[in-house]
Amino acid sequence: MERPLLVYTTFPNSDAALSVGEDLVRRKLIACLNVLPGMASVYMWKGHVERSQEVVAILKTVKTRQEEVYAALKAQHPYETPVILFIEPAGADSGTLAWLTASTLAPEATVG
Repeated sequence: MERPLLVYTTFPNSDAALSVGEDLVRRKLIACLNVLPGMASVYMWKGHVERSQEVVAILKTVKTRQEEVYAALKAQHPYETPVILFIEPAGADSGTLAWLTASTLAPEATVG
């Protein structure tokens, strides 16, 4: 049985997040992307304290797609060192888990 997986990352703007998210949905790596705009960030980068406006992106997928999601995010992300955190929920509603699983079936798994 598949296990749910959430992926937390940030982007410089909604357009970048939505573009990457749409590609990952089309490739069935994730079932959904939520973009939360208007986040102010303070962080250490290359020895300096930085401030910037960002958006939070939460990706919904299944554990078996983790490595593929990671590779796709690293390849497409506009940041030199993006924050990519994998969060494994303790469980999920059965309908939600069925939707996640159906939405992220590997293309070869759907061939008869």
